[in-house]
Amino acid sequence: MNSATNLIANEAKSIVQAHLDGLGESKHIHLSDQAKQEKFSQILAALKKRDAVLVAHYYCDPEVQELAELSGGCVSDSLEMARFGRDHPASTLVVAGVKFMGETSKILSPEKTVLMPTLEATCSLDLGCPVDEFSAFCDAHPDHTVVVYANTSAAVKARADWVVTSSCAVEIIEHLDSLGEKIIWAPDQHLGRYIQKKTGADMLLWDGACIVHEEFRARGITNMKAIYPDAAVLVHPESPESVIDVADAVGSTSQLIKAAQTLPNTHLIVATDRGIFYKMQQAVPDKILIEAPTAGEGATCRSCAHCPWMAMNELDGILAVLEKADQEIHVDPALAQRAKLPLDRMLNFSANLKR
Repeated sequence: MNSATNLIANEAKSIVQAHLDGLGESKHIHLSDQAKQEKFSQILAALKKRDAVLVAHYYCDPEVQELAELSGGCVSDSLEMARFGRDHPASTLVVAGVKFMGETSKILSPEKTVLMPTLEATCSLDLGCPVDEFSAFCDAHPDHTVVVYANTSAAVKARADWVVTSSCAVEIIEHLDSLGEKIIWAPDQHLGRYIQKKTGADMLLWDGACIVHEEFRARGITNMKAIYPDAAVLVHPESPESVIDVADAVGSTSQLIKAAQTLPNTHLIVATDRGIFYKMQQAVPDKILIEAPTAGEGATCRSCAHCPWMAMNELDGILAVLEKADQEIHVDPALAQRAKLPLDRMLNFSANLKR
């Protein structure tokens, strides 16, 4: 792990621990089925009262994903979250994910109220790409097209020409490369290197990384394969290159779920946030999902196969924000207008891909 990412990982641990200390131990006791259903009923009533819909990422804890499904909301990757929130008639969006997802929802739906269970839930990729430093980097290479991953702040998106997610990044970079454009890529260096290798595009890579995916190790996965020799390895492209090299399938969260369905293997070693297991197991109920090992004792993250910020999204927080509306996302309108341009390019390009 590089020094910048290591500092962010340490910051993540301190932020999350302070959040957990503030919640108190009782919040982390596993709910009985009856208690969970009672909590669900309270939240469903609160959603209806506020004319709200719940949008949750695949990496949230299973009960949050279950609630989003039950309430008629959405469980998906960040691209589909953006589409769903924009197109849903509800006047309020409750975004269970991390802050950049809430900002994206507000940019695409400025007329709607956008709430989050906690505004402290951020992302190491977002933290690792400050807008002032990134703008200076872009200014030093004015002949490059600026492409940023969705895991960035609204301010960084506003500096970009394109925004991409891992589900459409390869196709967009291929398109830009076919036009002869040189590309600045930020912030995830591993995803950038994967795309660069796959497309052959001329790319300058920002030095950022996800604190969860960077902890996966090829050696650990190889050792796991020795135990399950017939297992397929599914890897998110935010992982190090050596991990990607041992994969049977590489892709975004939604693409990995599809790979789980299409691969013939009955055992799957999954190298991404374990929150994905909820939807993946629904897609392949007869298959065995195995959590890929991370760096073990040398790991720097608090829970290496689960994003600590995603874990901040809890049922109590969802209920509280619906009752108080005190965790609202705001984006400066002028900034949002600039950030919307590269987001719309991504959404329009992705819509054409589906045709």
